[in-house]
Order: sequence, then structure tokens, then C-alpha cells
Amino acid sequence: MTTTLTAAPPMPGDLLTAGQRLRLVVVLGSLIAIGPLTIDMYLPSLPSISAALGASSTAVQLTLTGTLAGLGLGQLLIGPLSDAYGRRRPLIAGLVLHVIASVLCVMAPGIVTLGALRVLQGLGVAASSVVAMAVVRDMFSGTAFARLFSRLMLVMGAAPVLAPTLGGAVLRWTQWRGVFVVLAGFGVLLTLVAVFALQETLPVARRHRGGAAETVRIYGQLLRDRTFVGLVFVAGLAMAALFAYVAGSSFVLQGQYGLNEQQFALAFGAGAVGLIGATQLNVRLLRRYAPQQILLGSLVGGTVAGTVLVTFAATGLGGLPALLASLWAVLAAGGLALPNAPALAMSRHGESAGTAAALLGAVQFGVGAVAAPMVGVLGADAVAMGSVILAGMVAALGIGAVVVKGGRFEAVEPVAVHV
Repeated sequence: MTTTLTAAPPMPGDLLTAGQRLRLVVVLGSLIAIGPLTIDMYLPSLPSISAALGASSTAVQLTLTGTLAGLGLGQLLIGPLSDAYGRRRPLIAGLVLHVIASVLCVMAPGIVTLGALRVLQGLGVAASSVVAMAVVRDMFSGTAFARLFSRLMLVMGAAPVLAPTLGGAVLRWTQWRGVFVVLAGFGVLLTLVAVFALQETLPVARRHRGGAAETVRIYGQLLRDRTFVGLVFVAGLAMAALFAYVAGSSFVLQGQYGLNEQQFALAFGAGAVGLIGATQLNVRLLRRYAPQQILLGSLVGGTVAGTVLVTFAATGLGGLPALLASLWAVLAAGGLALPNAPALAMSRHGESAGTAAALLGAVQFGVGAVAAPMVGVLGADAVAMGSVILAGMVAALGIGAVVVKGGRFEAVEPVAVHV
């Protein structure tokens, strides 16, 4: 399919120097990193939490679901607030809430309390995800957005690599509660970054001050855009496949294949390296192909890799190496899909970037919150994890094919700026 590139007025980000662009990537990537850290850093301790609190694997996985649910709900609240009051204030408030929730997690007496506090953690960290994406949309559009978002994923992608490894290191000298002490400290550090290193990118003249009625109107406008909604669900389903891996990997690799906490952290980190590498390959691919072409190709690749994964998991053919190779192939496909689906969706609604980012993030983490416990419900083994991953990729491909075939990309405004 061919795509006609249309001229677009310059965006604020087009005027940044290379050094300023790099600083923006580092600041926003650091802020977004608190989300993956909150989700992934305690993964090596899931079996320990299960034993310490006398909870089943399904109940422990629900603490992950609670975090994802909080992330989804929090973004729906933070998005309109960031469009009304600017990007900085909601971000700082969310980070403070995350710190408080992390401290309380250290003292959680049972699995129910821990699950509830993980919801609060998700609510707080949601601000970082929404605000970072809205800031990028405030400054870039179209292909430039996809390129910068790919660079941003290089920084934020380091968090899933480092989080389980850091969690494993923490567990060497303390128990699982120490993981939340570290998360609280990181939250304090990022609050200082938000206060001193992030400038406001939404001028007062562009803010929406219509209250609840205006928020409902904007959400209604977004939901009536079928192309936007389709792309949002593509992004959400691709993310669900990744969260199925996140939720099931510790039980599969440690429980079924016998890896210890440090070995699991290394295997998990290697997969994240593949995802990061794919996001950087995306920058080069965008010089030759339209974002929707890369998106569709990545979903086809992810579906094929998911099918191979389920085959290896069900038959045991190739053992752990074959299982890991197919898992990493799925992650690489996700690394190509995740920058392009949001770029295509967000380019349609720059005037309400915060609310659009909120809806996008809410669907991503909401679908992920459903996918994560499904791995436990189906048995918390390799077949269960692979089946949920494959289901997410197949559904994303089905919707993506309809959206791309419809050719509804007239509002997308690629910008010939190298990021």
C-alpha cells in the first residue's frame, strides 16, 4: 500500500537541536521508566510473595492485575486534567501518590492489602505515561512522532531489562518488601526530575477548561473516530501479549524450567533487549516505509512467532532454548508495533493530546490487566502463557488489517524531520 505524505506546519520539536532532543528523550524516558519498574521489578519475588503471604499463584498475579488496572483508570483521569491544567502539575501529583503507595506496600500484611496498594501504585504512575506521551505529541507529529517515540523506547526499554535484574539483586540481601523500598526511592528521585528538569509544553491558550462536560465531549469525539479506536485496540492487544509474558514468565521459567531468580532476571532482560533493538530498527524502517505498513508487518510476524511459541510449549520440542527464541521473536515484533500504533493514533488528535494519550494508555493497560490473570487461570505454564500471547497477536492483526485496508489515514501528517 502506498501513502502520500502531506506537508504539515512546523511543530515545536522541529526547532530543537540534537542535544535538546536527546535531553528530552532522557527526561521523558526516565519518567516513563517508573511504569515498567513498578510492574517488573518485583517479578522475581512473585514465588516468594506467594509463600510468605500464603497466597496462590493466581492471587499473586492479581497484584499485577491491580497495578495494570490502576494504570488504566489513572490515565483516564490524568489525561483530561493534563489538557486542562498543563502537563507538570498532574505529573508531580501522580509521582507523589506512587511514593506513598510504595511505602505502604512495604508494610502490607496480606495479599488483599498488597493488591489494593498496587492499584494505588498504578494510579500514581499513570501520570508519567500520559504526560510523557502528551509532551511528545505537543512537540512532534506523524513520522517524527514515531521516530522520537522509538528513541524514547530505547530509554524506557532499559527499565524492563534492569527491573527484574535489580529485583533479583535486592532479593539477595533482603526480602520481597525491600523491592518496594527501592521503588519508593526511585519515585522520590523522579519527582525531583519532574520539578526541575521538565518544562511545561502546553500553553495556557491551548488548555481545555470545560470541566466534566468538556471531558465527556472530548472522549466522545475520540470514540467516534473509528480509525483512532481501531489503532488504540491494536496497541492494547499487542501490549496484552507482552503482559501475558510479563505475568507468566516467572512461573514458567522458574517453576517449570527451574531457573533461579538471577537466571530468570537475565533471561527476561535478554528478551527486553530484543524489544529495544526492534524499536531502534523501526527508526531506520520509517525512512522507507509508512508507519501503518511497518505496523501490519510486525503484527504478521508476531502472530507467526506466537504460533511457533505455542507449538514449542505444547510439544517440548527444542526445550528451553526454543521456547526463549520464540518468546524473544514475539517481543521483537512488539517492539515494531508499539511505536507505530500510538504514532498513527495520536497524530489524529493533537488538540487533545492528553486525553487521547489517556484513552490509548487505558486500553493498553486495561487489556493487559485482563490478559495477565488469564495466564494463571489457564494453568500458569508455558502453554497457557503462549496461548494468551498468541490470542493477543491474532486479535491485533485482525483489527490492524481492517484499519489498514480501510485506508483511513488522511489525518496523519508525516513530517520529514530526522529524530
